[in-house]
Amino acid sequence: MNHVDKGKASTRFVVIGLLLGIFMAAMDNTIVATAMGSIVADLGSFDKFAWVTASYMVAVMAGMPIYGKLSDMYGRKRFFLFGLIFFLIGSALCGIAQTMDQLIIYRAIQGLGGGALLPIAFTIIFDIFPPEKRGKMSGMFGAVFGLSSVLGPLLGAIITDSIGWHWVFYINVPIGIVSVFLIARYYQESLEHRKQKIDWSGAITLVVAVVSLMFALELGGKSYAWDSVQILTLFAVFLVFGTIFFIVERKAEEPIISFWMFKNRLFATSQILAFLYGGTFIILAVLIPIFVQAVYGESATSAGFILTPMMIGSVIGSMIGGTMQTKVPFRRLMTISVISFFAGMLLLANMSPDTARLWLTLFMMISGFGVGFSFSLLPSASMNDLEPRYRGSANSTNSFMRSLGMTLGVTIFGTIQTNVLTNRLADAFSGMKGAPSQISDPQAIFQEGARSQIPTDILNKVIDAMSQSITYVFLLALFPIALAAITVVFMGNARVRTSNEMKENE
Repeated sequence: MNHVDKGKASTRFVVIGLLLGIFMAAMDNTIVATAMGSIVADLGSFDKFAWVTASYMVAVMAGMPIYGKLSDMYGRKRFFLFGLIFFLIGSALCGIAQTMDQLIIYRAIQGLGGGALLPIAFTIIFDIFPPEKRGKMSGMFGAVFGLSSVLGPLLGAIITDSIGWHWVFYINVPIGIVSVFLIARYYQESLEHRKQKIDWSGAITLVVAVVSLMFALELGGKSYAWDSVQILTLFAVFLVFGTIFFIVERKAEEPIISFWMFKNRLFATSQILAFLYGGTFIILAVLIPIFVQAVYGESATSAGFILTPMMIGSVIGSMIGGTMQTKVPFRRLMTISVISFFAGMLLLANMSPDTARLWLTLFMMISGFGVGFSFSLLPSASMNDLEPRYRGSANSTNSFMRSLGMTLGVTIFGTIQTNVLTNRLADAFSGMKGAPSQISDPQAIFQEGARSQIPTDILNKVIDAMSQSITYVFLLALFPIALAAITVVFMGNARVRTSNEMKENE
């Protein structure tokens, strides 16, 4: 169904176009994370900062499985281009946002386009390359995913400090235009596609269930008490529509998520790992820049540089994982991954305001190296034992599970961090007459000018509270990583088989 124009040049242009799309979508998370301190300082509403990422991820997650199905039905090219264009529109809107609420809404629009980019790009690679080259290509794509996160913080820091945070969104436009041109010009598909029914019932019930859960987690303990009617109603809606979704999917002719694929051990464990890794990796990208700006008192540029070693580590891990797929079983490679990730997170959980910058750099590189393996291994493992006609669905499911983990991770851990910060500040200033404004909104510690005006004793208490709230989240993140370690044990001994090996087994 999918091919490129004859000639290696056309193939290279298609790959470049796909890589630019992945680069842009992946960079968007880290470039925004680096700028969050400046965004909060400009727009206010510190208590809503987690939703800038969460709204994007909810939209990505909602569209991802649907894009996977539609690309199987009507072709990958048109929906990859649709996602690119929608993503660019959302990026432009984010750049002109004047309030935090506007930014959250525009990020959701951006996410509706972003949901098409990663899953379709990986699926196209599996369509146009033979098995022995897919590992190398998935390693390259995973490396670009990590590399984009290296440049994201750096570009975000430079742009934020020099011309303003609005331009971290505008930068997507020229990159996206090049990607649109290359894919539109050089990637060709047949006009015949497999006719399938869109599982709208499954799509709608899934979106309602997930959005209800997100609102419950975000509003609970802040706008409403956890046992309030509003929060309990949201949880009830989640349970009802989540149950309906599972029932609908089991009966649907062409389900959004094909549960029968979970009977395959390698596929099932890959989805669990994608979920767990997504939920834990994202909190590093969100909270480390905040730690550097709020605790260390450094600029957005410094916040950007501190993410660089983690992303360099992820590039190395992704390339190793990709190139070794045809030689080493997935389980052994993921064992290296989970050990490194756990060690890095444990070290980060023991940080304090006195932790040297050099140690933080090392901790980030160790964590990134472990996470990098998952970027190239899990998409390949998801499609490894399945027939080609299920690739779109399988890969979109894997991307969906990672995005679901990222969304829940940002929301749950972001809520925990905010609540812990509030409690630590209340304890630190208990009994003080005329408690400072930093208790209700500590955004002043992100601003160099305002920070210098805060009395030293008050500033130290706010810094300690912020540090403790972030490291507490890192400590909790060790639990899902431990679950990932247990899951890896059940992956089996499968590895990527070359074309010759597949012919010999026929």
